[in-house]
Amino acid sequence: MRLLVVEDEGGIASALCQGLTESGYAVDLARDGEQGRDYALAATYEVILLDILLPRLDGLSLLRDLRGRGMTTPVLLLTARDAIDDRVAGLDAGADDYLVKPFSFSELLARLRALLRRPALRGGDRLVTGNIAMDLGARVVTHGTEPVTLTPREFAVLEYLLRHPGQALSRAQIAEGVWSWEFHGESNIVDVYIGYLRRKLDEEGAPSFIETLRGYGYRLRSEVRRA
Repeated sequence: MRLLVVEDEGGIASALCQGLTESGYAVDLARDGEQGRDYALAATYEVILLDILLPRLDGLSLLRDLRGRGMTTPVLLLTARDAIDDRVAGLDAGADDYLVKPFSFSELLARLRALLRRPALRGGDRLVTGNIAMDLGARVVTHGTEPVTLTPREFAVLEYLLRHPGQALSRAQIAEGVWSWEFHGESNIVDVYIGYLRRKLDEEGAPSFIETLRGYGYRLRSEVRRA
């Protein structure tokens, strides 16, 4: 899951990026409103976390701009303003949710999960291929009836594959979807995590459910169903 954080306060921005990355999200950081607009228009994000008080272009103006362009990406406003009128202004500008600083990181994660579970975005709370099932809300993976323990990053790689069934995915596509703009093309990090998933999820004696496309990337073999 790829997120965009638009936040100019250094301490908050660093804490958000570190916490979200450790939770398995791919995170891009923009330090002002104009940079946030550039990022939002250049890539596809599942959620945008947007501060209101930003230099160069304030958060509400940026939000109205993106909505005016037809962008429907869920937006979670982060702000120190807690007056009712401020909340109403943010929601009227097109925000999907509103979180007042200071906030607990666990509440932020819960609100993100709620936005990501919305039917218009998800089309279902489960992804299934063969004997492998992923519960997106509970963040649980099972192989048959047995639960499989995955790290946050393994979960993110598997989710990206399950969301692109049957598609030929380059290593760069997977990396940018899971690690964001910080990915370096010469890294073998994608191959490493594909190896981790195969060891945990492949059935002995059967072809891997992740097909290697030599010199390019990977493809999920089985048809994925949304449940």
